[in-house]
Amino acid sequence: MLGLAADRLRADMNRLLAFLFHQGILDEQFLQLQQLQDESSPNFVSEVVNIYFHESEKLLRNLRSLLMDREFLDYRKMGNHLNQFMGSSSSIGAKRVRNVCVAFRAASEHNNRAGCLTALELLEHEYCFLKNKLHELFQIQQQRVLATGVRYPM
Repeated sequence: MLGLAADRLRADMNRLLAFLFHQGILDEQFLQLQQLQDESSPNFVSEVVNIYFHESEKLLRNLRSLLMDREFLDYRKMGNHLNQFMGSSSSIGAKRVRNVCVAFRAASEHNNRAGCLTALELLEHEYCFLKNKLHELFQIQQQRVLATGVRYPM
């Protein structure tokens, strides 16, 4: 019984990952990240991704506050935040988020406030979608670990 549940959960995980790759949401960097996870660090990927989420929330807040300041718009500072966001997104394989950052940076390099606002909305949308799907993936993964009865040493 437990084996069947674990197999079904593994299939669910594989389907979700296939969807995320097929849609261009994730790239091969995410697989490389997964390969670093083992029995000694069973939560490695979720821990790295949670750090990414925490940092990304700050970067999104900073970008929004820069864009909302009508008096002064520091495009150089915005570019720095976007470079940081692109780098961290690349490191976890968040392909679509990274691609939106590239377009956002292009708008900021042209001092295009309207383009930046559009890009920010798209970035927030892509980021939220990624976050929801990765949370879903990690929940399935946790259920699978519980279903197989695997216990990792504390």
